[in-house]
Amino acid sequence: MRAPAHAGQPSVPPRPPGYTPWGHGSREHRSANGEHAGNGVDHGTSAGIGAEYVRRLADEALHPYPKGLLIATKGGLVRTGPNQWHPIGRPKYLRQEVEMSLRRLKLERIDLYQLHRIDPEVPLEASLGELKAIQQEGKIRHIGLSEVNVEDIQRARRVVDVVTVQNRYNLADRAHEAVLTYCEKEGLGFIPWFPLATGGLARPGSVLDEVARRNNAKPAQIALAWLLARSPVMLPIPGTSSVTHLEENLAAAELQLSQDELSALNKQVATG
Repeated sequence: MRAPAHAGQPSVPPRPPGYTPWGHGSREHRSANGEHAGNGVDHGTSAGIGAEYVRRLADEALHPYPKGLLIATKGGLVRTGPNQWHPIGRPKYLRQEVEMSLRRLKLERIDLYQLHRIDPEVPLEASLGELKAIQQEGKIRHIGLSEVNVEDIQRARRVVDVVTVQNRYNLADRAHEAVLTYCEKEGLGFIPWFPLATGGLARPGSVLDEVARRNNAKPAQIALAWLLARSPVMLPIPGTSSVTHLEENLAAAELQLSQDELSALNKQVATG
């Protein structure tokens, strides 16, 4: 992952999407995990629901890791029940999370480690200060943030060198437009989570539906192609649980939407 040569220029050729291994450990799911590395996907993330389980799947399917694969994960958020998430930014806890990830993923250094959420009970400087210390020990290569605003990023950059921001962003939800603009200006990677969501925009007869039909594609593929065309710092990580789904995601990177199609999709986002 590198800073864009021309921030803010959507004409940069689309990149293959990154990869998040979702699923339930089926043979097909493991096949998807293993096959993605041979299809030009160079960024895998193990963060999400059941993070330890997902890390184990990544290890089983991909280890020994192919050269050039960038593995990213996150820490600082725990799930105590259905829809019950709690940020934990205590330094000792974050260090424990990093050590567990290293052990589970069989790595000596994590390429990208992102603070999953800012803990309102812990000074951000303390949380990031610990990650910086771990980075200096050689256990983390790069540090990123998740679900933050511009002010959070600016504050964080006074402590560590932030290289990525992972916020919810997709065709139907562009609430973090200001953050994306900031990332473009500063050359930071922007990782949209929940990238394939289309909400009600995929209804029959909608602009999205028409663009998908015109390109012989699915609405989710158009949503992914739109993201890749939206910004040169964009790195989507769509969930993938089967080889078929993986191939559809990769095919979306090859779609060349026209300027008229992109403009129509932008207007649909604006109007809902």
